[in-house]
Parts: sequence; structure tokens; C-alpha cells
Amino acid sequence: MYMTQGLHRSVQQNPDAPSTVFGDRTRTFAETADRVARLAGALQRYEVARGDRVAILALNSDRYSELFLAIPWSDAVFVPVNVRWSSAEIIYSLNECGARVLFVDENFASFVPGLRAECPQLTTVIHCGEGQAPEDMLDYEDLIASAAPVPDARRGGDAPAGIYYTGGTTGTPKGVMLSHDNLAASAMGSAATGDFVDPGGRFLHAAPMFHLADGAAWCAQTVVGGTHVMVSSFSPAAVLEAISAEGVTSTLLVPTMIGMLVGHPGAHEYDTSSVRHIVYGASPMSESVLDKAMALFPNAGFTQAYGMTELSPVATLLLSEDHHHPVRRTSAGRAAPHAEVRIVDAFDEEVPRGTVGEVVSRGDHVMLGYWNRPEATEDAVRDGWMHTGDGGYMDDDGYVYIVDRIKDMIVTGGENVYSVEVEKALAQHPAVQSCAVIGLPDETYGERVHAVVVPTAPGAVSEAELREFCRERIAGYKTPRTVEFRDALPMSGAGKILKRELRRSTAPA
Repeated sequence: MYMTQGLHRSVQQNPDAPSTVFGDRTRTFAETADRVARLAGALQRYEVARGDRVAILALNSDRYSELFLAIPWSDAVFVPVNVRWSSAEIIYSLNECGARVLFVDENFASFVPGLRAECPQLTTVIHCGEGQAPEDMLDYEDLIASAAPVPDARRGGDAPAGIYYTGGTTGTPKGVMLSHDNLAASAMGSAATGDFVDPGGRFLHAAPMFHLADGAAWCAQTVVGGTHVMVSSFSPAAVLEAISAEGVTSTLLVPTMIGMLVGHPGAHEYDTSSVRHIVYGASPMSESVLDKAMALFPNAGFTQAYGMTELSPVATLLLSEDHHHPVRRTSAGRAAPHAEVRIVDAFDEEVPRGTVGEVVSRGDHVMLGYWNRPEATEDAVRDGWMHTGDGGYMDDDGYVYIVDRIKDMIVTGGENVYSVEVEKALAQHPAVQSCAVIGLPDETYGERVHAVVVPTAPGAVSEAELREFCRERIAGYKTPRTVEFRDALPMSGAGKILKRELRRSTAPA
């Protein structure tokens, strides 16, 4: 398959149906196809050739969606840039992948002089935001208006479609090369469950479009011929207003976003009855937040997706019916239709059911490799199996339970403690809004279990209360020896808690 295939199908079958909705701007499939063909022509006019990398530094918009189509239409490779990165991190990624062209909106135009100075291969910068383009940049709409449409390259299969940089939670970001087939396999496998997107439905892009979680949803929605609705960035009010106004049927959110939605004053005053599917992932969601979300979206089924960028990104899915099961709802689900999943030991041998090992996955969704890092690729993908670095176990019915990042396992007094188990216990307390558990050096025990908690209100709960609460639910050696309260947890652009940052900012005493 190839990235633009769904657009061609929609133009053939529903040319006048809405393709994108962004604010007051709605464009049909026919309009989108014409604009994409012209934009691809403009890229080729500026000597973008097969395999060239074209970067995007922008918030969500209908133009972002057009770029996901126009760049492969021109036979180039898109590189979505993390909008939460510093200039230094952006410069690193642009130089490493050799991006020659950058699309930037008004929110990041001020970065451009510094990027030009530090990225000598960056020859063309195109302003894709609202308003007039700065003098040192080309204007997106002017390019479309002046360019002639060109034929679609239609080069799919194993050809690279995009390079997604990992969030850098474990060090220097790596460029994950994903092919057209990688992205199509993950999208179609997820869509095949019926719990992801609906043909002709309306998908709300509220999570950042630079991240592959939302990118995978974009692929699935494009394949089934639905409408893309965008808000520039997440806010509870913007999301609820878009759902109510546009009749949104599906969306993807991280648990922190869902928690903000259910806690938004007046949330139940919005009409959310159109929503049929809510996909979430990146981190576990507490059962209390899940119950509140089910009440806020009474007609929606909830699906948890587990995976990673290297898996395009879906490996397992916890479908809507499983969310009503008292045990399975705490799992990450079972292997998605396009994936094979195993739990293996240090010798890559499958372990017995119920035994903790490393989660590995195999299938057409496994990445092509890391950009310019063959050794890292060989270490991660062995005999076709992507090694996730996540520790987990599988039950007799194939449900996978994630217990921790293997490197994050805490060894205290000779006992193994998985932070997820402690976090689940803490999250059951009504005064805990969010939490993270890490291991800190300890002279007596080697490591001690340390909890960082964001309370629902200042002073809503004490350290002693939380320790006693946990002791009633988990073993004593798993109970946090120390508890720290904060206003917020450090988060990546994908909504993952940055435990590396927590360790750096937490005193070891």
C-alpha cells in the first residue's frame, strides 16, 4: 500500500464529502487532492527528489494533514518534529536526518533563523501557518496557487514514508524509519477491530499530530475514508466544543488528557453523544478516571493501544468489551490483528504464561530500522522480533500485562518491585490525581521505592496516609518508603511520564 491510497479512493467515491475541518475551514476530498497534487508539484520545483527528507514543525491543522499526503505524493519522506523540543533538539534531528525542506507555522517561525544558521543542508523553509509568511520564507498558499499538479508517485511498499524521532525519554532521540507498509499494516489491523474508526466517521485530532500515536489514527481514518477534524492543540474546552459542534465519532487521547476532560467544569453540559470510539495509550489510566470517562461519553467504547514508535506503533489492543471485565481492564489487551506478540527471557526463549519477561512483537508493522544506526537496529530487532524493553507477562487467554520498563525495575532488599504495580495501588486513592514511582539509591536496601504524587488539591492527603493505603493493597517491601508531592509530573510530547527527569530532580537522601 501507499500513504495516499485512501485519498484516491475517497475522491473516486465521495469527492464532495468533507475531508478536513479546521476551525471555520472545511475542504472536500476533491479539493484536498487538487491541493496536495499542486503542493507536491511545488516541492519538486524546489528540487525535492525521491527519498529526500521534508520536516514539519507545526501545531495541528488541516495543512498538517495535507503534508502527510503531499510529501509522499512527491516521493519524499516526511519528518514530523516534536514541537516541545528545544532549538538544540530540533537542530539535532534536522541535521541527523539531513532534512532539506522545513514546513513551519506561525508558532515556531521565530526558531527559523537559528535553524538556518545551524542546519547548512536546510535550503527551503515554507510557512504553513495562518497569515502572511515572513519575508525569509515561502508562503504555503502561494505555492499551491502557482504550482501545476503532478502525478502521484504511488511508491509504497517497503519504501520509507516517514522518520519519527523517539521522544528521548532514555537519551539521544533515534530516527525510526517507517515504510508505507509499516504504517498501513498498523492502521488497517487496528481498524479491522471495529473499535478504532468508522467509515465516513469524523476523527478529532486533539493529540499532537507530530506523534505517531495520532499519526496512526490519521492513517486509519484516511484508509476508511473519514473526515479529519483538528484542534491546534489540546485543551478540555476546545476538545469538548469540537466534539459537540462537529459530531465527532472517534478520537485518540492520552490518559492525562482524559483526566483533564472529566475534571473540566461543566464537561457534562456538552453534547458528547456522537462519540463512538475513544482510543488511549502512552501510559496506564486509573480505574477511577476510566469510570468517569465512561460516564462523560456514554455511547463510546474505550480501546487501549499498546506499542511503540518502532511498531508503527500498535502491538496490542484492549478492546471496548474488555473494559468491563474486572481483571482484563488492567491489561494492555491482546495482540492486534496485524501483530504477533510473545514474552521472552534473556535468551529470546518464550516464557511460560504468567511469567514476567520482555515483550517482543513481529509482523509487517516492525520498523525498517533506526536512521543511520545499524548497530542499534540489530540490537532492537532480532530474527524479525522487535524487543520493546518492556517487562510484562501474558495470561492463558493471551492478555498482556505490562509491569515496567525492564531498566526501571526497582531492586530493594533483594526483591524485585515493578513500579506499575505500585502506581496502580496509589492511583486508587481518591486524592491522587497522578503519580509515578521510581527507585532511588539507598544505603541499606540498595534502592528504595519512591513515589512522586500530584494530589487533587494541596494537602488533600499525607505521606503517612498514602503509605498505609498502599500497605493494605500490596506487600510491605513494595510500599513507597518515601513520598514526594508535586504540582505536576514531567511529560513527553506523547504524554509519557519522564522518569529520567524525575530521577534527576529528586534528591537521593
